[in-house]
Amino acid sequence: MKPDAPRHPAPPDAEARRGVRPVICYPVDGLPQPDLAALARLRAQAATRTAVEVPPRDARCVEVPAGCFFRIVSVGGPQVGDLNLWNANDLTERFYSGKTRALHGTHLSAGDRMWSVFPHMRPMATITEDTLDWYGFDEDGGSVHDVIGTRCDPYTGTLLSGSDYHYCCHSNLTRALSEFTDLPLRKAEAHVHDVLNVFMCTGFTRDTHQYFMKASPVRPGDYLEFFAEIDLVVGLSACPGGDCGQEHTSDKAVCHPLLIEIFETPEALRENHVQPEPSHYDRSHGAA
Repeated sequence: MKPDAPRHPAPPDAEARRGVRPVICYPVDGLPQPDLAALARLRAQAATRTAVEVPPRDARCVEVPAGCFFRIVSVGGPQVGDLNLWNANDLTERFYSGKTRALHGTHLSAGDRMWSVFPHMRPMATITEDTLDWYGFDEDGGSVHDVIGTRCDPYTGTLLSGSDYHYCCHSNLTRALSEFTDLPLRKAEAHVHDVLNVFMCTGFTRDTHQYFMKASPVRPGDYLEFFAEIDLVVGLSACPGGDCGQEHTSDKAVCHPLLIEIFETPEALRENHVQPEPSHYDRSHGAA
């Protein structure tokens, strides 16, 4: 645990040092913005292709072609989900939650994009609709759809409690990707990565600055919808924490299924979609 008080005295200019103005690390004024109105017109021409139910304390993977839409829907009761994205043609290109957080902030909503890892660094999906956008930030500093947390996992659970639990989101996503790709379990696990915590309400406590969760405001019928910028494999785990109002990494919480709906746009319109190009950085890294 951290000490209750600093171990070193403050210097005479401590207040001046604390009082400097913050600077945004990654100004996004030059970042190309998605045309949500154009995407809405495209969405109006899309038809339901398929729907996949994700059982409680389990995960499923589905493929979503570039130029189509997919939606994560609350059904049955309040439930959060952990979302992974992969390039359907190259699993090593996957969602980069840390850089997405640096560009868009701790919590995502409509107009934000999910970016891929280096060296690709391109938008994989754009959020187009969010029925929980009314929530904003509450008095605790909490909000929904975070890119702060990593995913509940058996390794941290074993470290903190000394017991193994196999149906946390990391394990769920590992099984689902293994089944979807026919990869051995341990090879599939290497591709599972930090998530977008869909519907989860989170923040940092003001006193100890610890990551917290509170009961999600999601209700049946709420959804988060995305436009697939590239061909995607979408992995979603229905978290064992249920609405994450109490605890996760156990069977104690009441859990509900989630639904992944895929909406297919007409083929001619999909062919007109220009997939974002990977980063143009030359990858020389300053070497002679």
